[in-house]
Amino acid sequence: MNIALWIVQGLVALGFIYSGWLKAFQYEKAKASWGWVKDVSKEFVVFIGLVELLGALGIILPQATNVLPVLTPIAAVGLAAVVLFGALFHVKRKEYREISVNFVFFAFAVFVAISRF
Repeated sequence: MNIALWIVQGLVALGFIYSGWLKAFQYEKAKASWGWVKDVSKEFVVFIGLVELLGALGIILPQATNVLPVLTPIAAVGLAAVVLFGALFHVKRKEYREISVNFVFFAFAVFVAISRF
């Protein structure tokens, strides 16, 4: 079970590192990749990206280093909230294709949160 959990944590971290990096440091590329980016402020997109990057670090490092490992499930809950709000945003905009990715990462983050608490 622990191996499966680490695999899921790695997938979640990689996904959020990718999307967070685009949002925080490659705004123009994010704008070209995701239509919704054009409709919100650059500052908000960068903020979301930084939150995702911090969450990606938080879902791996505390557990891996055994330094405050309780932060890992807390980071997973935070990422689940980010994804849930993202899904609600996409529903409002009728971007149903985007929602499937949100649900997958939501399920992964909740799995990590429950398993690590």
